Amino acid sequence: MKPGIHPAYGPLVFRDKAAGFAFLTRSTTTGNGTVEWEDGRTYPVVGVEISSRSHPFYTGTARVLDTAGRVERFQRRYGSAR
Repeated sequence: MKPGIHPAYGPLVFRDKAAGFAFLTRSTTTGNGTVEWEDGRTYPVVGVEISSRSHPFYTGTARVLDTAGRVERFQRRYGSAR
């Protein structure tokens, strides 16, 4: 890699505001605060609105759209063009 052109890459904690869930990873993002992690070290922290703990798809609360019913309703309403 070319020296001096890449952002710093280091440990960072992402904290889900909705679920109270946090995870430690590495990123080039800079945090807006710090938090003491389970290992006793202090890491920068970034708050996120949604993560796997609060996303409807992963929590099982996602709604399924009835696309077959929509097609049938369209056919009834407008009929066949042929």
